Amino acid sequence: MKKSCFLSVCMNPTLQKTLVFSGLVHDSVNRTGEYRLDASGKGVNVCRVLTQLGKEACHLTQVGGALRPLFLELCDKDGIKVEWVESSSPIRFCYTIIDKDQKTVTELVEESEKVGEGTGGRLFEAFTKLIPNYSTLVISGTKANGFSDSLIPEMVLKARLLGCMVILDVRGLDLHNGLAFGPNLIKPNLYEFISTFAPELLSEKNADIVKKKVGEIWAELYKKYPTCALVLTRGNEPIWYAENGELAEYAFKSVEPLNTTGSGDAFSAGLAAALEEGASLADAVTEGARCGALNAALLKPGVIR
Repeated sequence: MKKSCFLSVCMNPTLQKTLVFSGLVHDSVNRTGEYRLDASGKGVNVCRVLTQLGKEACHLTQVGGALRPLFLELCDKDGIKVEWVESSSPIRFCYTIIDKDQKTVTELVEESEKVGEGTGGRLFEAFTKLIPNYSTLVISGTKANGFSDSLIPEMVLKARLLGCMVILDVRGLDLHNGLAFGPNLIKPNLYEFISTFAPELLSEKNADIVKKKVGEIWAELYKKYPTCALVLTRGNEPIWYAENGELAEYAFKSVEPLNTTGSGDAFSAGLAAALEEGASLADAVTEGARCGALNAALLKPGVIR
């Protein structure tokens, strides 16, 4: 029998720079002595929170370029176990700009460079060796440029054939095609879900109309994929979820955030940990929300303590 442990896969590693200002002035020079640098990316954040929850977790990714040693050093300092393959692709920077006076959190995201030829094959080979040792697979985030659209669906299929629980926090073709291979749960945010399945809703401002349409879309998807559950995070709005054809709603207690970067990943980690322990979907959503709120109250991204 497999022991309870988690493989967190993400193909877009990040060095996250967080800068804090008291009163950001646009079109001017702004200086701050309050800043930090962390290893990040959705898969790193998920793995870090799972580790902080006391779970055995490993992160699988691609890394390359001159900043690879720094990225791996930062992961090691956080106690994150990392397996990686060479990609010859420099690790990107992303930036979180916090304005304490305005209580805003702004993310600036660099697009990744294309990974080198053969990276996808090396990553899937590493995945194939690792996955038999894990009971739960969490795949998060947007792939770096250069990976095949078949890679994530193939990972889902491989994991499900081995009896792993699979959670997908992806969008677009990765979400659409991954569904066909039987994930246990999909957990995009609302924007990612409607941009994948109903892009005409992106401009709709009426939440009731959006919820009705999302419910109809999920009812149809559930007919095709009846073993899959759905969780949609919506920022600070109530969470929508379903383990059948109908949406339910969870309204969590709001907190005053410091840094919301990584809160969705903290949610994914709490959700996965609770489901692995046998919790109902409703209880797992509650635990995910708890972890997301803990992250939002802290400056470091992708943590609960």
